[in-house]
Amino acid sequence: MTFNPLEQRGIPLDRQLRNWRELNVQPIDPDRCDPYTRCRIITMNGIETEAILFGHHLARHTSDPELKRQLARTRYIEAQQQRVVNWLLPGVSSVLETTIAYEQVAVDLTAWVARMEPDPYLKQAYEFGVLEDFDHLYRYANLYEMIEHRKAESVVDNLTEVMPGRPTKYHHRDPYDNVRDPYDRTTVNPLSKLHALTVMAAEQQTMNFYMNTGPTYMEPIARQLYQEIGLIEEEHVTHYESLVDPGETWWEQLVNHEYNECYLYYSFMEQESDPKVKAIWELHLNMELEHLHIACDLMRRHDGREPQEILAPELPDVLTFEPNKQYLRELLATQIDLTTLGAGYVREAHERFERMQQQIHGGEQPPSERVMAEHDEMFGREYRVETEGEHPDPALRER
Repeated sequence: MTFNPLEQRGIPLDRQLRNWRELNVQPIDPDRCDPYTRCRIITMNGIETEAILFGHHLARHTSDPELKRQLARTRYIEAQQQRVVNWLLPGVSSVLETTIAYEQVAVDLTAWVARMEPDPYLKQAYEFGVLEDFDHLYRYANLYEMIEHRKAESVVDNLTEVMPGRPTKYHHRDPYDNVRDPYDRTTVNPLSKLHALTVMAAEQQTMNFYMNTGPTYMEPIARQLYQEIGLIEEEHVTHYESLVDPGETWWEQLVNHEYNECYLYYSFMEQESDPKVKAIWELHLNMELEHLHIACDLMRRHDGREPQEILAPELPDVLTFEPNKQYLRELLATQIDLTTLGAGYVREAHERFERMQQQIHGGEQPPSERVMAEHDEMFGREYRVETEGEHPDPALRER
C-alpha cells in the first residue's frame, strides 16, 4: 500500500501538547525486548535531535519574530517527542551496553541504506563508513567483557556479527579527506535525500553521545577508547553531512527533515513488534504529518515553490532493521583496505594520511589496539560473534 504524507492530515498542532503523565512512558525491558526495537528507538532519538537542532539554527538565521514563534511552537512538540523516544531506553542499561546498541544501529542502519541507495557515489560513502562502525562495535564489545564481564550477544542477539572491520587505528584521516562531494538536489533521487539525512542524524547523535558519556568512566582504557572513537564520529559526521547539497534553501531543508520523520515513523510503525512502542510511532507519525504541512506552507510562502517539486510522490519502501551479515562480509572481503583521498577513495597510504597517522598516534598504539591487548591478557582470546564462519579476510582471522 502506498502512503503519501502530503495527502494525509495529522493531529492539529494545538492538540499535540502532552502533559507529564503522557510523557512518562514505560521503558523497554532490555532483557526481553527485540534488539531492533532498541535500534529503532536510538535511531529516532537521533532523528528528533537533528530536527530540534536544525530548527534552532533556522530560527537563528531569521529576523522575523512571528516566524521565530511559529518555529518555536513546532520545535517544542519535537522536543517532547525526543524526550518520549529517548526515555523509552531503560535506566538499568549501562552506558557501555547502550554504546553497543548505538553501534548496532550504525552497522545495520548504514548497511541497509547502502544496499538500497540508488546513487553509486553515495552508496560507496555508506559502504566505506559502515566498515568503520563495524570495527567500533568489535572494540566496544571487547571492552564490555573486560569491564562488565558480560557478552555483547546479550545486546545484539546474534542479529549482527562482532568481529574486526577496518581497524580503528586507520580511521584517523586528515580532515581535508573527510569531505565528500554533495549530491545535486535538482537531479538526485528523492530517496537519496532521505538516506543522507537519516545516516547523518544517526552519526551525529552517536558523536554527541560519546562526547558526553566518555568521561563518566573511571577505567583509563574506557575513557581513552571513547575519546578515540568519539573523534572518529566527528569524522563520520563530516563525511555524511557533506553529501547533502548546500544549495538547498532553509525551507527546502525544513521540508526534507519533516518528510524524513514521516518516512521513518511510518517505517518503524509498520515493523514494530512491541505494541506500546508501536503506538508511540503511530502517534508521532500523526504529529509529524501536521509538522510537514506547516513546513510545506512555509516553503510556499518563502521559496515560492511547491513541495511536490522536491519530494517523492509517495513514501519509498519502509526502512527496515534486519541482519546484513552476508552484505557486510562482502564489503569486508573487498573494501577493508580503502582510505580517502580528497572526495574519492584509494587503497594506498598517501602522504596526508601517513602524516595524520604519525601526528595522532605519536608513535604509540592507540586505545583501540590497547583494549584488545588488555582483553587478550585478561581472557587469553578475543571476543567475537562469528555466526557465519571465519572472517572473510584471512589476515583478520583469530589466531
